[in-house]
Amino acid sequence: MNSIISVQGVTKTYATGHHALNNINLDIRPGEIFALLGPNGAGKTTLISIICGIVNASSGRVLADGHDIVSDFRPARQKIGLVPQELSTDAFETVWATIKFSRGLFGRAPDNALLEKILRDLSLWDKRHEKIMALSGGMKRRVMIAKALSHEPSILFLDEPSAGVDVELRHDMWQMVRRLRDSGVTIILTTHYIEEAEEMADRIGVIRKGELILVEEKATLMQKLGKKQLTVHLKQPLAALPGQLDGMALELADGGNTLVYTFDAQGDDTGIAQLLRQLDDEGITWRDLQSSQSSLEEIFVSLVRSAA
Repeated sequence: MNSIISVQGVTKTYATGHHALNNINLDIRPGEIFALLGPNGAGKTTLISIICGIVNASSGRVLADGHDIVSDFRPARQKIGLVPQELSTDAFETVWATIKFSRGLFGRAPDNALLEKILRDLSLWDKRHEKIMALSGGMKRRVMIAKALSHEPSILFLDEPSAGVDVELRHDMWQMVRRLRDSGVTIILTTHYIEEAEEMADRIGVIRKGELILVEEKATLMQKLGKKQLTVHLKQPLAALPGQLDGMALELADGGNTLVYTFDAQGDDTGIAQLLRQLDDEGITWRDLQSSQSSLEEIFVSLVRSAA
């Protein structure tokens, strides 16, 4: 499959000597939601800024739908919509004037019907005549998204889209992002909310200290790196683990009322059958079993720590 965004050997070193990005290679597929995760200062915003033509790379090349972001800047930039992390817009303008102006900046012909649809989709139509300074933080965030969509980009970057918005609005935005993806827009988002990536992303990239340490399908990542746990709820509490259970990945929890067994779900033998036989041999009875898998947050923390 062809890439709609192709990042080839991109490096960024600032005049201070700080190495923000180191040899980044990344291909984004058309029509996917790609989540870029990383701790503060990892290089997420720098990478997005380079792809969008806001920051110049020290070396390497970026193509947006086949257009070089430097030598073919104008058509490349027309393909991209960017919702930056900071809420920066003209506070004294109305919502309607702001998005009309943004569309005109890209040389697009006026299309009031399209702009109305964008505002309605973002629940902003009733606010169209209000000045941006009078809006809540969440509404201002929606205006930024409307501005980014006004010139009909095929690629949309969302840099921390849920920052500073409440849980209800966050879920509304997730639904909106899915609708955009369904309409054919490719979405690239950075987020501190692991729940956001777990909820929406098709693929996930993890960046740390300017290096892309992993790019993987979300489902594959969780299956490959996510450990499973079997929680055994005991009928009678244990003061300590019997010696015969030493060597198994077991720990006591809940005041001795629960055994937690960690296993590799991809292995040929999970060891669960052996564990249950051992418990029976020791006369340890149980009343319930529950299995669970590592969350994306646990996987992310593990990846960042292991790359330290």
